[in-house]
Amino acid sequence: MSEQTLSERIDALRAASPVPTPYHPEVAAWRAPTEADIDAIHAVAAAADAVDHPTWLTPREDIADTFDLPHIDHARDSLVAVDADGTIVAYGTAVLHPSRDGVLMSHLDGAVHPRRRRRGIGAQLLAWQRARAIEKLADLVPTLAMDADRTAEIKIYAEEVNADQQAIAVRAGFAPERWFTSMERDMSEPAPGVAAPEGITLVEYTHDRDDDARLARNDAFRDHWGSLPSQPETWAKFVGGPFFRSDLSRLAVDADGAIVGFSLASVNEDDWETLGATNSYIDLIGVVRAHRRRGVAPFVIAGTLAAIGVAGLERAVLDVDTASPTGANTLYEGLGFRATQKSVALVLHV
Repeated sequence: MSEQTLSERIDALRAASPVPTPYHPEVAAWRAPTEADIDAIHAVAAAADAVDHPTWLTPREDIADTFDLPHIDHARDSLVAVDADGTIVAYGTAVLHPSRDGVLMSHLDGAVHPRRRRRGIGAQLLAWQRARAIEKLADLVPTLAMDADRTAEIKIYAEEVNADQQAIAVRAGFAPERWFTSMERDMSEPAPGVAAPEGITLVEYTHDRDDDARLARNDAFRDHWGSLPSQPETWAKFVGGPFFRSDLSRLAVDADGAIVGFSLASVNEDDWETLGATNSYIDLIGVVRAHRRRGVAPFVIAGTLAAIGVAGLERAVLDVDTASPTGANTLYEGLGFRATQKSVALVLHV
């Protein structure tokens, strides 16, 4: 790491990359999106999904939710590209995670409609996103109590098949840093029988434990790559959203009722046709650090798999960090999951 302070490094990047005014001959206007654009943005996302990861779709609700979150200001943090016919052909955001613990993290998200790719629109959009992320960090850092070890990252996720997006990111200074694998389990295979660890009970998720589950998630993911504490507003959107299934989700609790493990699942029926099977996605699996290596993880996952089987769904799906410190990919293989596709996180360290 450079001997410069974080503030000095950010200021140098900001001076070298001021927020540009994008230009492209096929784009009549670049502007901030409003809630009236949600359907048009979702149409671009759906077209991109069909090419980049055809087994799952971006829910419209996920896009709409971003307009309700207090840490996202679409008027300043997002951009859409509009063609001469008034159609949105690309969109992008630069979102600074609200946590101020440890690493300051900005996430760049967006897509270019497949019919408009390989023409330079994505490069223009990413240049704006990168500069906006740096600008947000530059505005934030002076307000924080800084220490010598404070760092910042700007991150992009790309599907393995989307070589163009990866190439654009690399040219902008990002480097591939972590790979993730999607895994599926055929639920026609019997659910595994896993013995309960001593003193641990499995219970169905109930919403009176929402914040307890959030805190357990934050403890479990403290040492996971790229993970920051989940904030109450974001968590409420997840567990209170239309896709979350408390009946399929399971909590492992100790004798005092404290949550020591969790397996939280959702169902998006729009994914069923694209995957070719009814399915549930297991969004989060974790064990609080004090209870690791005691068999809690396979126990709580097996509980969710049993519930998915009882619900008559044909597949269980999840994603895993291939370099997880918990050895999760090996665990999931042992429970009958098989790898399908990959994605990569590209990071610009500040």
